Amino acid sequence: MRPRPGAPFPLGATWDGKGVNFALASEGATGVELCLFGGAQGNDEIARLSLTERTCGVWHIYLEGIDPGQRYGYRVHGEYDPARGKRYNCAKLLIDPYARALDRTVGGDETLFGYPLNHPDQDLQSDDSDSKDAMPKSVVVDPSYDWQGDRPLGIPWHETIIYEAHVKGLTARHPEIPAPLRGTYRGVASEPVLRYLKELGITALELMPVHHFVTEPRLARRGLTNYWGYNPVGYFAPDTRYASRGSLGQQVGEFKDMVRILHAWGIEVILDVVYNHTAEGDHLGPTLCFRGIDNAGYYRLDPDNPRFYLDYTGTGNTLNMRSPQTLKLVMDSLRYWVLEMHIDGFRFDLAAALARELHDVDKLAAFFDIIHQDPVLSQVKLIAEPWDVGSGGYQVGNFPVLWSEWNGKYRDCVRDYWRGSEQRLAEFAFRLTGSSDLYESSGRAPSASINFVTCHDGFTLRDLVSYERKHNEANLEDNRDGSDDNRSWNCGVEGPAPDLAINALRSRQQRNFLATLMLSQGVPMLLAGDELGRTQLGNNNAYCQDNEISWIDWDHSDQELLAFTRRLIGLRTDHPVFRRRRWFQGRSVRGSALHDIAWFKPDGREMGEEDWNVGQAKSLGVFLNGGEIATPGSGGERLTDDTFYVIFNAHHEALDFVLPNHPWADAWTKVLDTHEPALSSGEPRHEPGQAIRVEGRSLVLLRRSG
Repeated sequence: MRPRPGAPFPLGATWDGKGVNFALASEGATGVELCLFGGAQGNDEIARLSLTERTCGVWHIYLEGIDPGQRYGYRVHGEYDPARGKRYNCAKLLIDPYARALDRTVGGDETLFGYPLNHPDQDLQSDDSDSKDAMPKSVVVDPSYDWQGDRPLGIPWHETIIYEAHVKGLTARHPEIPAPLRGTYRGVASEPVLRYLKELGITALELMPVHHFVTEPRLARRGLTNYWGYNPVGYFAPDTRYASRGSLGQQVGEFKDMVRILHAWGIEVILDVVYNHTAEGDHLGPTLCFRGIDNAGYYRLDPDNPRFYLDYTGTGNTLNMRSPQTLKLVMDSLRYWVLEMHIDGFRFDLAAALARELHDVDKLAAFFDIIHQDPVLSQVKLIAEPWDVGSGGYQVGNFPVLWSEWNGKYRDCVRDYWRGSEQRLAEFAFRLTGSSDLYESSGRAPSASINFVTCHDGFTLRDLVSYERKHNEANLEDNRDGSDDNRSWNCGVEGPAPDLAINALRSRQQRNFLATLMLSQGVPMLLAGDELGRTQLGNNNAYCQDNEISWIDWDHSDQELLAFTRRLIGLRTDHPVFRRRRWFQGRSVRGSALHDIAWFKPDGREMGEEDWNVGQAKSLGVFLNGGEIATPGSGGERLTDDTFYVIFNAHHEALDFVLPNHPWADAWTKVLDTHEPALSSGEPRHEPGQAIRVEGRSLVLLRRSG
């Protein structure tokens, strides 16, 4: 092991076949030591080398003879003065922010804290106990991999159907997956899961966080765990919890295998990423990585009292996106996952926090400017969760071009509609047609709207229609956590019900939500298991439930609902009229006086201006013209498709809808009815001007047949 000066870039541990270049950025440090580890448990410190080379704030060294699988960590020297934002403590072993793999999870040992616990001055005094035995070790990784010709799938946004899933929750209880592979990357890439996803019809698997993450001490003390993973510490490292082959770099190859195989089945991979905060928490949190390397550089500190952190995330800290080194870390991480791991896109957790230049959210922030100019990242799918917990943090509709957004207004509006609340039909119409009121003026397309009714955060679809209130007792917080608002309509009877009528109504509500989602313009996102009737027993905040509460129960699934969902996705896939690339124009189609879209009242007459703002209105018909727009050169879209008529009835009673007269159609045939999930193959023709019965709280889809 012969040391040489090495190079300041690239950051991290880079193996070249002969040795490893180690590089760590820390502008305020007075010294940096590289520690190498061996032994059966990986805790034996076999070497400690002082890094004497420093270039532009980067400490670096090259060691010949070091191979992949080598464990390492850093000790960073400097002043410990929390009142001035400085928290250097060389007694604490630190994770390399650029580590490609970590060998274990983070425990709750007291030595991980940079100050003595239960000390009267809390964090103002440093602690000199060595944390090496309790800390995960960074691992040198061999970057080579045979991708077997894998290339980005490049599925257009308007053809995308997203399936939000958890690596473990998707596979932990699957009976056809071998037990050693359940809950792992290999389990996701197993043939039973691949076949299921392909037959379902989704095009993109959005995985909840896989960056190496930490269970908060408060959860560990209660015997719980951070299941969701929104508490990261390694932005380059796929979490070892989901690896079946080993933790000394094997998890990287296993993750690449998963992506390659999913691509081979025509499924893109989107990662849910958390660049707004880290697992080190507030001023009383552990010292694991960033805090001990450059606390004032990586975190937003209170300018009036730098001992404390500005918290726009509700987790205790916020990453400092005004810092060049933090921006570089995030951008390097994103490019790594695209170029080295072949990821197709990202969903950014609490993305509004990334846009806070000073205090206010700024859509022209440096982070978005850099993304826009980057030749790699500007070409992948970018999805924002457009809010954080700070003042002014709700930013739905305000992100720049290139970005799509989780449309929280879509979720709330659709829930309100189907529970029969008093609302204007105008907003419901906007949400059905891609939310042009939110996205069109910024130059974005309908695909800017990621439509969803449920997601990981909240009730599952089954629970949404089955529970009046949350039941988070298993979280051991006296049911105080999670949202108090169930914005669904249900029957007033919680949980399993013996009444057949109640269960039928709940099933119909699930179909209503799914049908609305798949027939809306924009990009639909389906929460994994909703198509199977998955329940969390009323828990709407199952972030700490790594057990049967959260895992999909494949053995007790609703096969009728699954078949209905497959039909819906098939309809959307087969008919571009439901997934237009551009906004409705309100123009006539070629060779016809009929517009691309039209709205009707139950009596068969078109909606007038006065009809849109009537609060008690709960029903309408929507004419979707599949013909060719007459003026494609001026922003229209060329479609050659069937023409459809969708009838929405959120009343609790059945209504007779009069079908539009000529020239809208010569006849209509029913192709979908949420009141009758399995239609007969010989549905009768319905004549123009004829009244069609639509049951209470039901959706009917008709196809023009003449």
